[in-house]
Amino acid sequence: MKMGNKDVNLQIIPRFTRSVLHFSVLFVKVQDFKDYILFENDDYIVINKPPHVASLDERTADRSLSILRMAKEYWDDAQLAHRLDKETSGVMAIAKNPAAYRHLSMQFEHRKVTKRYHAVVNGLHNLESIAVFLPIAISRDSTSVRIDREKGKPAETIFNTLRAYRKHTLVECIPVTGRMHQIRVHLMCIKAPIVCDKTYGGDPIFLSQIKKKFNLKQETDEWPLIQRVALHAHSLRFFLIDGEPVQIEAPYPKDFDVVVKQLDKNSQ
Repeated sequence: MKMGNKDVNLQIIPRFTRSVLHFSVLFVKVQDFKDYILFENDDYIVINKPPHVASLDERTADRSLSILRMAKEYWDDAQLAHRLDKETSGVMAIAKNPAAYRHLSMQFEHRKVTKRYHAVVNGLHNLESIAVFLPIAISRDSTSVRIDREKGKPAETIFNTLRAYRKHTLVECIPVTGRMHQIRVHLMCIKAPIVCDKTYGGDPIFLSQIKKKFNLKQETDEWPLIQRVALHAHSLRFFLIDGEPVQIEAPYPKDFDVVVKQLDKNSQ
C-alpha cells in the first residue's frame, strides 16, 4: 500500500509488554531498492535486506512487498540466490542473469559460501567454535522445525561468543548447512534462544533488565527493545564468476543496533 508517495508494508503482529500481549499494526517503511544495495556488478546485486519484508511473494490478500518483486522492478532477470526469513535482516545475494544464478547456486550446494549471522540471545554463554550437529525436520504445517534424529536432514552450525553481557550474549552464527530455521533451533538446543524468538523459547528484552536505576512511569507498559527475532545476516563470502572472492558485510538495521548499543552501554 502507499502512504504519501512511499510504499509501506502493513502487518498485524503480536507485541509483548511486561504484562500483556497486544496485537498492533506495524507500518514498515520501504525505501528505494537502490538504497539497500551494498554491492553490484554485471552479475550480482547484494543488498542489506530490511526486517519484516518477505524474501518471496506471500500468499496473502494484501500482496505485501517482497524482496523478489522489488528486485525484479530494478532488474528484470533478477533471481534470489538464497532466502532470509521475513523477520531476519542483513546481507542477501541476488543474481542478475541465469549464468550468475547457476554459478552461485553451485557454490551453495558445494558449501563454498560462508554466511555469518549475529544474534542476541538470552543468557550468558561462552561459546568458542561450538559446533552443533543436530538433524532438522519441518513441522507438518511448515511454519517451524524440530530436531528429529530419525527423519531429520543433517544440519550443522558453528557458534562463537562475540560479547557477553550480564543477562544476554551477542553470538556469531555460522551455518554450514542451510536448513529452515537452523540457527534458531540449534541455539534453542544449547539453551541460548534468540531474543524475541517466541517459537523457539526466546524471551523479549526490556531496557529495565539491562539499565540500572531504570524508572518506568506508573500505569505505563514497557515495550521490548526489539519487536522481532534478534537475528541479522552480517556477512556473505562467495566467488564471482571470474573466480575472485568477495565478502560483503551488512550494517545493523536501527532496531538491532539499538539493542546492541544499549547492551554495550549498560554492561559497564
